[in-house]
Amino acid sequence: MLKNPSPTAPLPIKFSLLRVPFLLEPHYDESLPFIESNRERLVSKWGGTAGWERQKHHHDLKGRGLEAGIPRFNLDRLTSNTVASHRLVQYVGKRYGLRVSEGLYDRLNVYYFVEGFALNDWPRLAKVAAEEIGRLVDADGDGGSVEAVATEEEILTFLQSDEGRKEIDDAIRTLDEMGVHGIPKFIIEGSTMVDGAARPDVFVQIFREIEARGKVAKGPVFGSILGLHEDVIERGSHSAEMVSA
Repeated sequence: MLKNPSPTAPLPIKFSLLRVPFLLEPHYDESLPFIESNRERLVSKWGGTAGWERQKHHHDLKGRGLEAGIPRFNLDRLTSNTVASHRLVQYVGKRYGLRVSEGLYDRLNVYYFVEGFALNDWPRLAKVAAEEIGRLVDADGDGGSVEAVATEEEILTFLQSDEGRKEIDDAIRTLDEMGVHGIPKFIIEGSTMVDGAARPDVFVQIFREIEARGKVAKGPVFGSILGLHEDVIERGSHSAEMVSA
């Protein structure tokens, strides 16, 4: 961690971002590739079209998406149970490192929010994941001691299994014990909780304080819960160069 609070300090900032699973619709049937469209889900959730329109205006997701370079969200994207996709992201982080799992997470955001495909459509998910993992490992070279990139068939077999389910259940139970009942949320240094919708200056201030202090108070509370080895966390998920890009 930097002792010099300048972003041009000689030691680059490096983050370890762990994606902690959270189920928006835990009652969705895991055996079905999708349940309904997001439009149907939101109209039902907010008690009809009028209530949903009020929430859209309040949250301004479209406007904030444009600020982040996302031209549109697919309102009719297919919603589904997301346990399998959470298991997949954690599996990739353990096997290839957090930089690769973050890249896959970014790809799945486009796959779901923009392209509109269901996260529980296992064959389609396996195909997209295999393509993205192969590209990321080749480009990043951060595959650890892995001998080969997982094939589409291997990923599909993983999705059809129950591997990694216990870690997901443990993480969700821990979030509930911490009082986290909605997302997005960031937990920094294992204790500071920030709403994920907070503006960038809130995060910058927190990170500058850590930077000036020269050390992290304590590591991520979910590392062991999700079964991540310390060396995976130490390698990090984002460098200063990646963040600035």
